[in-house]
Formats: sequence, C-alpha cells, structure tokens
Amino acid sequence: MWRVRRELAVFKILGALVCAGLAVYWWFEGDFRGVVLAVPAAVLVGAMGLRDVLVPVRLAADPSGITVVHGYAGKLHVPWESIWDIKVDVRRRWGLRSEMLEIDTGDNLHIFSPHDLGTSPTEVAAALRRRGV
Repeated sequence: MWRVRRELAVFKILGALVCAGLAVYWWFEGDFRGVVLAVPAAVLVGAMGLRDVLVPVRLAADPSGITVVHGYAGKLHVPWESIWDIKVDVRRRWGLRSEMLEIDTGDNLHIFSPHDLGTSPTEVAAALRRRGV
C-alpha cells in the first residue's frame, strides 16, 4: 500500500488557510487584485489537500490485482491480467531528475509521482513486478 505522506497533506491545507487569510486581509485593504489571486489559490490548494485527506492511499496491491485512485476520490480495481505494462519514466531537466510510475492497463494509463506514492516509483515498480506482473 502506497500513500501520500501526511506532512504533504498538512502543508497543502495550511497553504490553503494562508491563501484564504490573505484574501480576507486584501479584501479589507481594498486590494481586489490580491483577492482575485488568493481566492482561486485557496480553493485549488484546499481541494488538493482535501483529496490527500480523503484518499491518502493512491495505490494498493493484493493477490487479485491493484487498486488505484480513479478521478478525484474514486477507486478502481485492476486485475493482474489486465495490466499490460509497469514502467518508470525517468527524465532529467535543468539538472533535476524526476520519476513517474506508469501502469498501463490498455484502456487507461495510471501515472503516479513520488509524492503520490510516498516513496520512489522505481521501488514501487519493482515491488509490483515481483508481486504479479
């Protein structure tokens, strides 16, 4: 079972509260440009933090297959036979290395970042390959 780290969810919620506080402050100061920037930021970051709280487990594996987050907070069970490929996409850009886990089921491509999994996608791919594919 791979999940979002709790610290990340807490930081997102705190960020949303800070943006909301700035929006209220700027409203009373009469800076409506600041309000126009802070309100959507509060809503967006708050929605991301809420998703992390509602559905912290983004990927789980059991003997019958894997369960992935589908949509905002839904879950989808995929049997091992339906998984075509599990790979890690590694890219280097501006001196930084990024990894994304890709699970191809033919109909869908499920993509997970290290933040979604709470660990390295390379480790998760190796564990999934040992388990079923």
